[in-house]
Amino acid sequence: MLYEDERDRPERTGKRPETWAARGLGWIDEDSRSFVEPIITGTTYLRDQNYALHKERNYTRDVNPIYERTEAVLRKLENGKEAKLYASGAAATGCVFQALDSGDHVVSPESSYFGTRKWLMEVGVRHGISHTFYRNNDLAALAAAIQPGKTRLVWVESPANPTWEVTDIRAAAKLAHDAGAILAVDNTVPTPVLTRPLDLGADLSVHSATKYLAGHNDVMAGAIVSASDDHPLWVKARDLRWIAGPVLGPFETWLLQRGMRTLFLRVERQCANALAFARHFDGHPKLEAVAYPGLQSHPDHSVASAQMIGGYGGMVSVRVKGGLEGAKRCVAAMRLFFPATSLGGVESLVEHRKIVEGEDSPVPEDLLRLSIGIENVDDLVEDLERGLSAV
Repeated sequence: MLYEDERDRPERTGKRPETWAARGLGWIDEDSRSFVEPIITGTTYLRDQNYALHKERNYTRDVNPIYERTEAVLRKLENGKEAKLYASGAAATGCVFQALDSGDHVVSPESSYFGTRKWLMEVGVRHGISHTFYRNNDLAALAAAIQPGKTRLVWVESPANPTWEVTDIRAAAKLAHDAGAILAVDNTVPTPVLTRPLDLGADLSVHSATKYLAGHNDVMAGAIVSASDDHPLWVKARDLRWIAGPVLGPFETWLLQRGMRTLFLRVERQCANALAFARHFDGHPKLEAVAYPGLQSHPDHSVASAQMIGGYGGMVSVRVKGGLEGAKRCVAAMRLFFPATSLGGVESLVEHRKIVEGEDSPVPEDLLRLSIGIENVDDLVEDLERGLSAV
């Protein structure tokens, strides 16, 4: 069985989150005595002679033992009541938005994952869901964007992709709740290693688990963790997984949990690399700016220091002198950073977000987003220096 509460079997689960992740909450297959989870590929489950379900398992679109175990680890790490896995981060985000009703209003940040903005602008409007964008780290702008009685969902991404502003989650939660709305936080970049939004008052913590949780650029997955097991919007988002079917496969779930066992090691190394990397390039003569909340020069450094636990994340953005052409020359000359879309894996990536997102993107054309991996940081520094030498 799965021991979901460490008080039941503390010798297996441990008392601290690093141990929970590394040991998968101490689960052991009582038949084989394996502590590595087996993959259950069956799509349906036998009922007993009275047609009753075994452990409430009906069909794999909703339940599978490996879903349950992986969700239990993530729920524990986020200190939530319930967690569900989805086919991708976009699927998880979409299910939150689809749980809204026509006429509802959403407040969302100007700078965020571009798929979140596109859903609101292109899908939400077709279903009668209105939205207002606010400046990420501006609580006054957030307060002004909320429409009491109409705003049902406030969305926060902190640090914000790809400009890395930091929003005070506790203050945002109060603003949302005072207006009768709920707060959802995209926790993909900090992960529960660095930020636990539910402990700060958020109602939902949403992940593209493809990124840091899985950590190896080899599986696509999403997740939502809820502070409540009965909030109407959460219940709708949860039930949409089996109604609409954006389900993660058993093998992908197994890969995700395998990645989560090294989550703390990877994130700690990526944070250390990113901080050293950002400090090296802060004030560089060929850069307009370096965006990283771990720098004391970052405008939100104090908020990040109060809110984030033991690190500032593995994401750094730089603005290259010479505009679009300067940024393109820089990337073309780099050899270690792979020019590819994604983040959070063990390999370092570089991406020109304006080119990827298109002309309507609010991202500056000279900005390069760097996902810092677990390589030797001196090699990474030398690679960006190589790129900047071509500018």
